[in-house]
Amino acid sequence: MTNDDKRPGGADSFDVIVIGGGPAGYPTAIRAAQNKLTVACIDEWKNRDGSAAFGGTCLNAGCIPSKALLESTELYHRLQEEFATHGIKVSGAQVDLAQMQKRKAGIVRAMTQGIVALFKAAGVTPLQGHGRLLPGRRVEFTAHDGTRRELSARHVVLASGSAPIELRSAAFQAPHIVDSWGALDLDAVPKRLGVIGAGVIGLELGSVWRRLGAEVVVLEALPDFLAFADQQLAKEALRHFKKQSLDIRLGAKVSGATVKGGAVEVTYADAKGEQHVTVDRLVVAVGRRPYSKDLLAAGTGVELDERGLIKVDHSCRTAAEGVWAVGDCVRGPMLAHKGKEEGVNVADLIAGRYGEVNYKVIPSVIYTAPEIAWVGLTEEQVKASGREYKVGMFPFLASGRARAMEQAAGFAKIVAARDDDEILGVHIVGPMAGELIAEAVLAMEYSASSEDLQRTIHAHPTLAEAVHEAALNADKRAIDSLNR
Repeated sequence: MTNDDKRPGGADSFDVIVIGGGPAGYPTAIRAAQNKLTVACIDEWKNRDGSAAFGGTCLNAGCIPSKALLESTELYHRLQEEFATHGIKVSGAQVDLAQMQKRKAGIVRAMTQGIVALFKAAGVTPLQGHGRLLPGRRVEFTAHDGTRRELSARHVVLASGSAPIELRSAAFQAPHIVDSWGALDLDAVPKRLGVIGAGVIGLELGSVWRRLGAEVVVLEALPDFLAFADQQLAKEALRHFKKQSLDIRLGAKVSGATVKGGAVEVTYADAKGEQHVTVDRLVVAVGRRPYSKDLLAAGTGVELDERGLIKVDHSCRTAAEGVWAVGDCVRGPMLAHKGKEEGVNVADLIAGRYGEVNYKVIPSVIYTAPEIAWVGLTEEQVKASGREYKVGMFPFLASGRARAMEQAAGFAKIVAARDDDEILGVHIVGPMAGELIAEAVLAMEYSASSEDLQRTIHAHPTLAEAVHEAALNADKRAIDSLNR
């Protein structure tokens, strides 16, 4: 059932039109509908088989399919490397990559179809095709069959997302030189895989194919590993990746990639001069750029910055009245959960409700093994600010649960202010770090102190005790580890 009969402008008039149905756009539409507004959500995503789908890059070619493959390949790796330690002996195990990919595709299909069901339940009008903002909060909608219609709205929310950055020195040339989506769809395990970029995407994709037997070399232009993360955390993670035979080369600036004889010859420069490496497949994972192709007609009043990001204020308002923008196409980290919260915030503000996004406590997670997660300031950032601070750490090696899981690598680390004990940052490398970080996010949302965590009872034996012990260690009062 639609709300067409309730729209003062007719079937083509809405209270809110959202352009983009990814992790920022579809939550915006659902929350706006929950707020009793008439809503349409336009999305132009097409899969390689030509099928249209909501969910954007995250559900179709990023977050969800990558996690499916990471889970499958970690199980295979553990079977080979760890199960015997548990007393489980397995022989003759083989990888059925086609089945692995089929499972991944099934998960993606279920998730994207779920969005359509959510739209129906909320009363959102789904429109599959291209949306283009016109002046006066009008939107030109072009369906996938080429038919066009003009829509109007009291508010328009731009959630057009982002796209992989293509390097001039290593232009995409499928199937040999691919982006992250192409790397998720390989139909055979390459003997040698090259990855340009040792960020979140590069490390996750490199881990997937290394576990399946590929020789993986990761070329990172920056001299420091995970330069954006706490460096103690980064060094610990790098140590474990090297133990997994991920060949991570820092300060390696790629200058060229040429496909020859079915292989890719990569040229890069490091401290020793010009270097060469030959791989069977090359993945370019150097980041993403805001996607705004044919999004804005002339005269809309929406402004872009020098990076192509849509300019917005703290509440995600653009310079054009009644036009908002959220997610990867605006400032801030390109994270699905950040975009989702921005979308919910905007939908509530449009409805006259309270809305706010706390950008200081947005968690980041890298789903490798061990997992890496953090929220807030790094120790380096706190030190540079001049604020007196203290650090508490707890190694998973001292966790009974982690040892029982045979996953005792890494640590939990808390950085707190010395004056008022406020938690300033939490950094975890170890088992289930992406789940454990939620406690830290909640604590920091309420401006908790490390003492608050110290006095919070944690079940035993759990991985979460690592966060508790790290908080205790900040005041040299840890029970299950040495106080240093």
